[in-house]
Amino acid sequence: MLLGINALMFVIEMGGGLIAQSTGLIADSLDMFADAAVYGVALYAVGRSAKMQVHAAHLAGVLQLILALGVLIEVARRFVSGSEPASLMMMAIAFVALIANTSCLLLIFKHREGGAHMKASWIFSANDVVINLGVIAAGALVAWTGSSYPDLIIGAIVGLIVLNGARRILAL
Repeated sequence: MLLGINALMFVIEMGGGLIAQSTGLIADSLDMFADAAVYGVALYAVGRSAKMQVHAAHLAGVLQLILALGVLIEVARRFVSGSEPASLMMMAIAFVALIANTSCLLLIFKHREGGAHMKASWIFSANDVVINLGVIAAGALVAWTGSSYPDLIIGAIVGLIVLNGARRILAL
């Protein structure tokens, strides 16, 4: 279920992020993609040795590291070239993503202390809820100020959160 929810939200958020010109949504969509990959790897690791579970978690961490760097490069590109994010669309899509991520967090709650692959899944889901709240707040600030800076800032923060999640997972 986690894999399906995250894969669907990747498509929704990427499409919405491109239409809304929102680095926050694009960054969160790439995080959803990484999460879907993590859940796929976690599913593969179920029932395997502890060593295989750690390898699966590390693979997921490396993927998140690559995506985090991509997000930070996109934020820098948009900072230089400019963008005009659509605040209402940002908030609406981020709210749907918040519901999806809260559902994922609740689904995985009782397994959060399992193997390394399950700890990685818990870290990703917990980060996502915080990220969604940040994108909603950034959308409100874009609407209030008329500036794209809140979107760029949340995009950078998402990139840094994903980078930190990758660091935490690689440390497992």
